[in-house]
Amino acid sequence: MRKFEEKISAAWQDAVNLVLGAWLALSPLILGYAAQNNAAWNAYLVGAAIVIMAASAIWYFQQWEEWINALLGLWLIVSPWIIGYSALEVPLWNQVVVGVLTAGLAIWATQVENRGDRVAAK
Repeated sequence: MRKFEEKISAAWQDAVNLVLGAWLALSPLILGYAAQNNAAWNAYLVGAAIVIMAASAIWYFQQWEEWINALLGLWLIVSPWIIGYSALEVPLWNQVVVGVLTAGLAIWATQVENRGDRVAAK
């Protein structure tokens, strides 16, 4: 248990991204936009991908996992306009905010790794 706590402490950005991904995947049901196919499926799929990448980054950090989460976050920011649900206020703001947070935390985690702050927790 101690090693897990050390990993979470060193990789807190990934732990937060894991929670954000889970929130995103559940948000169509919680926020009531599950009937909006484009917005809901985007949330389900991208949320699951964020959870997978964040969990794998917690267990065994690789920078490519962070860059994938950063790209997923950027996708969430632009997807309402690309997929066509930008008129739906709740999924629009939910996904844009989660996207900004996810991308920011993923990029931050790469910078922490570049400085060597996470090496001790591996």
